[in-house]
Amino acid sequence: MDVRFGYGSPDGVRDVAAILRLAEHADRDGLDHVSLADHPYVPDMLDGYAAIAFILGRTERLSAFVNVTNLPLRPAPVLARTATSLSALSGGRFVLGLGAGGAWDRITTMGVPELRPAEAVEAFEEAMQLVHSMSDGGSPKPTKHYPIGTLRPAAVPAPFIWTGSNGPKSLAATGRQADGWIPGHAADWLSDRYRWSRPIVDEAALSVGRKPSDVATIYNFPGTITATPLRRTRDEEGRWIGGSPSQWIEELTDAILNHNAAGFTLFPRGADPYDVQLTRWSQEVVPAIRAAIS
Repeated sequence: MDVRFGYGSPDGVRDVAAILRLAEHADRDGLDHVSLADHPYVPDMLDGYAAIAFILGRTERLSAFVNVTNLPLRPAPVLARTATSLSALSGGRFVLGLGAGGAWDRITTMGVPELRPAEAVEAFEEAMQLVHSMSDGGSPKPTKHYPIGTLRPAAVPAPFIWTGSNGPKSLAATGRQADGWIPGHAADWLSDRYRWSRPIVDEAALSVGRKPSDVATIYNFPGTITATPLRRTRDEEGRWIGGSPSQWIEELTDAILNHNAAGFTLFPRGADPYDVQLTRWSQEVVPAIRAAIS
Protein backbone atom coordinates (compact mmCIF):
# COMPACT_ATOMS: atom_id res chain seq x y z
CA MET A 1 0.00 0.00 0.00
CA ASP A 2 1.61 3.25 -1.20
CA VAL A 3 0.86 5.90 1.42
CA ARG A 4 2.93 9.07 1.50
CA PHE A 5 3.97 10.95 4.62
CA GLY A 6 5.41 14.44 4.61
CA TYR A 7 5.37 17.81 6.31
CA GLY A 8 4.72 21.46 5.62
CA SER A 9 7.91 23.47 5.95
CA PRO A 10 8.43 26.94 7.40
CA ASP A 11 8.76 29.37 4.50
CA GLY A 12 9.96 32.72 5.77
CA VAL A 13 13.03 34.49 4.44
CA ARG A 14 14.44 34.36 7.98
CA ASP A 15 13.76 30.61 8.28
CA VAL A 16 16.37 29.38 5.81
CA ALA A 17 18.58 27.60 8.34
CA ALA A 18 15.56 25.84 9.88
CA ILE A 19 14.14 24.94 6.46
CA LEU A 20 17.33 23.18 5.43
CA ARG A 21 17.83 21.52 8.81
CA LEU A 22 14.29 20.13 8.80
CA ALA A 23 14.56 18.92 5.20
CA GLU A 24 17.80 17.08 5.87
CA HIS A 25 16.23 15.60 9.01
CA ALA A 26 13.15 14.43 7.06
CA ASP A 27 15.32 13.02 4.28
CA ARG A 28 17.44 11.08 6.75
CA ASP A 29 14.40 9.72 8.59
CA GLY A 30 12.68 8.52 5.42
CA LEU A 31 9.74 10.90 5.05
CA ASP A 32 8.31 11.09 1.55
CA HIS A 33 7.75 14.78 0.87
CA VAL A 34 8.01 18.39 1.98
CA SER A 35 5.76 21.23 0.88
CA LEU A 36 6.05 25.02 0.83
CA ALA A 37 3.39 27.64 0.13
CA ASP A 38 3.22 29.90 -2.93
CA HIS A 39 2.43 33.52 -2.11
CA PRO A 40 4.84 35.65 -4.17
CA TYR A 41 3.05 38.85 -3.14
CA VAL A 42 4.16 38.37 0.50
CA PRO A 43 7.62 39.96 0.88
CA ASP A 44 8.74 37.96 3.90
CA MET A 45 7.98 34.58 2.34
CA LEU A 46 10.42 32.70 0.16
CA ASP A 47 9.42 32.00 -3.40
CA GLY A 48 8.04 28.48 -3.29
CA TYR A 49 9.78 27.25 -6.43
CA ALA A 50 13.16 28.71 -5.56
CA ALA A 51 12.87 27.09 -2.12
CA ILE A 52 11.90 23.60 -3.25
CA ALA A 53 14.61 23.62 -5.91
CA PHE A 54 17.18 24.40 -3.23
CA ILE A 55 15.75 21.70 -0.93
CA LEU A 56 15.79 19.09 -3.70
CA GLY A 57 19.44 19.91 -4.29
CA ARG A 58 20.26 19.36 -0.62
CA THR A 59 18.41 16.04 -0.20
CA GLU A 60 18.57 12.58 -1.75
CA ARG A 61 15.19 10.87 -1.28
CA LEU A 62 12.71 13.54 -0.24
CA SER A 63 10.16 14.74 -2.80
CA ALA A 64 9.05 18.37 -2.77
CA PHE A 65 6.09 20.37 -4.01
CA VAL A 66 4.49 23.77 -3.77
CA ASN A 67 1.26 23.48 -1.78
CA VAL A 68 -0.24 24.66 -4.06
CA THR A 69 1.10 26.52 -7.09
CA ASN A 70 -0.54 29.89 -7.65
CA LEU A 71 -1.33 29.21 -11.31
CA PRO A 72 -2.36 32.75 -12.35
CA LEU A 73 1.14 33.93 -11.40
CA ARG A 74 2.96 31.05 -13.14
CA PRO A 75 1.79 30.67 -16.76
CA ALA A 76 1.26 27.02 -17.59
CA PRO A 77 3.71 26.67 -20.52
CA VAL A 78 6.57 28.00 -18.38
CA LEU A 79 5.33 26.01 -15.38
CA ALA A 80 5.44 22.85 -17.51
CA ARG A 81 9.10 23.53 -18.35
CA THR A 82 9.84 24.23 -14.70
CA ALA A 83 8.18 20.93 -13.78
CA THR A 84 10.16 18.81 -16.22
CA SER A 85 13.38 20.63 -15.27
CA LEU A 86 12.87 20.00 -11.55
CA SER A 87 11.94 16.38 -12.27
CA ALA A 88 15.11 15.87 -14.31
CA LEU A 89 17.36 17.65 -11.79
CA SER A 90 15.94 15.70 -8.82
CA GLY A 91 15.66 12.26 -10.37
CA GLY A 92 11.86 12.37 -10.38
CA ARG A 93 11.35 13.76 -6.88
CA PHE A 94 9.26 16.76 -7.92
CA VAL A 95 5.47 16.76 -7.45
CA LEU A 96 3.37 19.48 -9.05
CA GLY A 97 0.92 20.92 -6.55
CA LEU A 98 -1.61 23.01 -8.44
CA GLY A 99 -4.53 25.34 -7.69
CA ALA A 100 -6.79 27.47 -9.85
CA GLY A 101 -5.94 30.59 -7.84
CA GLY A 102 -7.45 32.25 -4.82
CA ALA A 103 -6.95 35.58 -3.05
CA TRP A 104 -7.42 37.52 -6.26
CA ASP A 105 -7.11 40.80 -4.38
CA ARG A 106 -3.48 39.83 -3.70
CA ILE A 107 -2.80 38.15 -7.05
CA THR A 108 -3.80 41.26 -9.00
CA THR A 109 -1.21 43.33 -7.12
CA MET A 110 1.36 41.42 -9.18
CA GLY A 111 -0.09 42.86 -12.39
CA VAL A 112 -2.20 39.83 -13.32
CA PRO A 113 -5.80 40.47 -14.41
CA GLU A 114 -8.49 38.69 -12.43
CA LEU A 115 -10.29 35.79 -14.07
CA ARG A 116 -13.92 34.93 -13.54
CA PRO A 117 -14.30 31.68 -11.53
CA ALA A 118 -15.35 29.65 -14.57
CA GLU A 119 -12.37 30.95 -16.57
CA ALA A 120 -9.96 30.21 -13.73
CA VAL A 121 -11.15 26.60 -13.62
CA GLU A 122 -10.85 26.27 -17.40
CA ALA A 123 -7.27 27.53 -17.22
CA PHE A 124 -6.61 25.14 -14.32
CA GLU A 125 -7.70 22.08 -16.31
CA GLU A 126 -5.91 23.25 -19.44
CA ALA A 127 -2.74 23.70 -17.38
CA MET A 128 -2.83 20.07 -16.26
CA GLN A 129 -3.34 18.95 -19.85
CA LEU A 130 -0.46 21.13 -20.97
CA VAL A 131 1.92 19.77 -18.32
CA HIS A 132 1.19 16.25 -19.54
CA SER A 133 1.50 17.17 -23.22
CA MET A 134 4.81 18.99 -22.68
CA SER A 135 6.27 15.92 -20.96
CA ASP A 136 7.61 12.73 -22.51
CA GLY A 137 5.18 11.16 -24.96
CA GLY A 138 3.00 14.26 -25.21
CA SER A 139 2.03 16.48 -28.11
CA PRO A 140 1.52 20.12 -27.06
CA LYS A 141 -1.43 21.88 -28.65
CA PRO A 142 -2.83 25.39 -28.16
CA THR A 143 -5.81 25.84 -25.85
CA LYS A 144 -8.22 28.66 -25.10
CA HIS A 145 -6.15 30.12 -22.26
CA TYR A 146 -2.71 29.02 -23.53
CA PRO A 147 -2.51 29.68 -27.31
CA ILE A 148 0.98 28.25 -27.64
CA GLY A 149 2.90 27.96 -30.88
CA THR A 150 4.85 24.93 -32.04
CA LEU A 151 6.51 23.35 -29.01
CA ARG A 152 8.15 20.00 -28.43
CA PRO A 153 7.72 17.94 -25.24
CA ALA A 154 10.65 17.42 -22.93
CA ALA A 155 12.05 13.89 -22.74
CA VAL A 156 11.11 13.68 -19.07
CA PRO A 157 8.09 11.84 -17.59
CA ALA A 158 5.26 14.05 -16.41
CA PRO A 159 5.31 14.70 -12.65
CA PHE A 160 2.51 13.63 -10.39
CA ILE A 161 -0.07 16.42 -10.13
CA TRP A 162 -1.78 16.99 -6.78
CA THR A 163 -4.45 19.65 -6.77
CA GLY A 164 -5.89 21.86 -4.09
CA SER A 165 -9.46 22.12 -5.36
CA ASN A 166 -12.66 23.09 -3.56
CA GLY A 167 -15.54 23.99 -5.88
CA PRO A 168 -17.52 21.44 -7.91
CA LYS A 169 -15.97 22.42 -11.26
CA SER A 170 -12.38 22.30 -10.02
CA LEU A 171 -13.08 19.01 -8.22
CA ALA A 172 -14.36 17.57 -11.49
CA ALA A 173 -11.24 18.80 -13.30
CA THR A 174 -9.19 17.05 -10.63
CA GLY A 175 -11.04 13.80 -11.26
CA ARG A 176 -10.41 14.02 -14.99
CA GLN A 177 -6.76 15.08 -14.91
CA ALA A 178 -4.91 14.84 -11.57
CA ASP A 179 -3.07 12.11 -9.69
CA GLY A 180 -3.91 13.42 -6.23
CA TRP A 181 -6.37 15.69 -4.47
CA ILE A 182 -5.58 17.82 -1.41
CA PRO A 183 -8.90 18.65 0.32
CA GLY A 184 -9.18 22.35 1.06
CA HIS A 185 -9.54 24.01 4.44
CA ALA A 186 -7.68 21.11 6.11
CA ALA A 187 -10.78 18.95 5.64
CA ASP A 188 -10.32 15.31 6.60
CA TRP A 189 -12.16 12.05 5.98
CA LEU A 190 -14.72 12.75 8.72
CA SER A 191 -15.66 16.22 7.49
CA ASP A 192 -18.77 17.24 5.56
CA ARG A 193 -16.56 18.94 2.98
CA TYR A 194 -14.84 15.63 2.20
CA ARG A 195 -18.13 13.71 2.09
CA TRP A 196 -19.65 15.90 -0.62
CA SER A 197 -16.42 16.65 -2.47
CA ARG A 198 -14.91 13.21 -3.01
CA PRO A 199 -17.90 11.80 -4.97
CA ILE A 200 -17.49 14.65 -7.50
CA VAL A 201 -13.86 13.68 -8.03
CA ASP A 202 -14.79 10.00 -8.38
CA GLU A 203 -17.64 10.58 -10.83
CA ALA A 204 -15.47 12.81 -13.01
CA ALA A 205 -12.71 10.20 -13.05
CA LEU A 206 -15.17 7.51 -14.14
CA SER A 207 -16.57 9.79 -16.86
CA VAL A 208 -13.23 9.74 -18.72
CA GLY A 209 -12.46 6.08 -18.18
CA ARG A 210 -10.31 6.45 -15.08
CA LYS A 211 -10.71 4.71 -11.73
CA PRO A 212 -11.47 6.74 -8.59
CA SER A 213 -8.34 5.18 -7.07
CA ASP A 214 -6.28 6.92 -9.79
CA VAL A 215 -6.76 10.12 -7.76
CA ALA A 216 -5.18 9.71 -4.33
CA THR A 217 -6.37 11.80 -1.39
CA ILE A 218 -3.43 13.56 0.28
CA TYR A 219 -4.45 15.46 3.41
CA ASN A 220 -2.98 18.69 4.71
CA PHE A 221 -3.17 17.68 8.35
CA PRO A 222 -2.53 20.23 11.10
CA GLY A 223 -2.23 19.16 14.72
CA THR A 224 0.09 18.83 17.68
CA ILE A 225 2.06 15.69 18.49
CA THR A 226 2.29 15.69 22.27
CA ALA A 227 4.55 13.71 24.58
CA THR A 228 1.54 12.35 26.50
CA PRO A 229 -2.03 11.44 25.44
CA LEU A 230 -4.74 14.07 25.24
CA ARG A 231 -8.17 13.51 26.73
CA ARG A 232 -9.79 14.58 23.45
CA THR A 233 -8.16 14.38 20.02
CA ARG A 234 -10.90 16.30 18.16
CA ASP A 235 -12.62 19.56 19.01
CA GLU A 236 -16.34 20.18 19.43
CA GLU A 237 -16.73 20.63 15.66
CA GLY A 238 -14.95 17.36 14.94
CA ARG A 239 -11.65 18.81 13.75
CA TRP A 240 -8.47 16.95 14.63
CA ILE A 241 -6.48 18.58 17.43
CA GLY A 242 -3.74 16.03 17.86
CA GLY A 243 -2.48 13.84 20.64
CA SER A 244 0.33 11.52 21.57
CA PRO A 245 2.15 9.39 18.98
CA SER A 246 -0.05 6.41 19.85
CA GLN A 247 -3.19 8.51 19.28
CA TRP A 248 -1.90 9.71 15.91
CA ILE A 249 -1.01 6.16 14.92
CA GLU A 250 -4.48 4.89 15.75
CA GLU A 251 -6.24 7.75 13.95
CA LEU A 252 -4.22 7.69 10.74
CA THR A 253 -4.08 3.91 10.47
CA ASP A 254 -7.89 3.90 10.61
CA ALA A 255 -7.99 6.64 7.95
CA ILE A 256 -5.85 4.53 5.62
CA LEU A 257 -7.48 1.16 6.18
CA ASN A 258 -11.09 2.30 6.41
CA HIS A 259 -11.32 5.65 4.58
CA ASN A 260 -8.87 5.26 1.65
CA ALA A 261 -6.48 7.98 2.83
CA ALA A 262 -3.34 7.91 0.67
CA GLY A 263 -1.12 10.51 2.28
CA PHE A 264 -0.65 13.15 4.96
CA THR A 265 1.28 16.40 5.11
CA LEU A 266 1.83 17.30 8.75
CA PHE A 267 1.58 20.94 9.82
CA PRO A 268 2.73 20.98 13.46
CA ARG A 269 0.72 23.10 15.87
CA GLY A 270 0.98 23.74 19.59
CA ALA A 271 3.68 24.77 22.01
CA ASP A 272 6.28 22.06 21.41
CA PRO A 273 9.07 23.09 19.02
CA TYR A 274 8.71 22.23 15.34
CA ASP A 275 11.87 20.07 15.41
CA VAL A 276 10.55 18.04 18.32
CA GLN A 277 7.22 17.37 16.66
CA LEU A 278 8.81 16.51 13.33
CA THR A 279 11.04 13.98 15.12
CA ARG A 280 8.00 12.39 16.77
CA TRP A 281 6.31 12.28 13.36
CA SER A 282 9.22 10.81 11.42
CA GLN A 283 10.65 8.47 14.06
CA GLU A 284 7.59 7.32 16.03
CA VAL A 285 4.32 7.93 14.20
CA VAL A 286 5.15 7.23 10.55
CA PRO A 287 7.19 4.01 11.04
CA ALA A 288 4.45 2.55 13.24
CA ILE A 289 1.74 3.35 10.68
CA ARG A 290 3.81 1.87 7.87
CA ALA A 291 4.25 -1.30 9.90
CA ALA A 292 0.52 -1.48 10.69
CA ILE A 293 -0.57 -1.18 7.05
CA SER A 294 2.14 -3.36 5.50
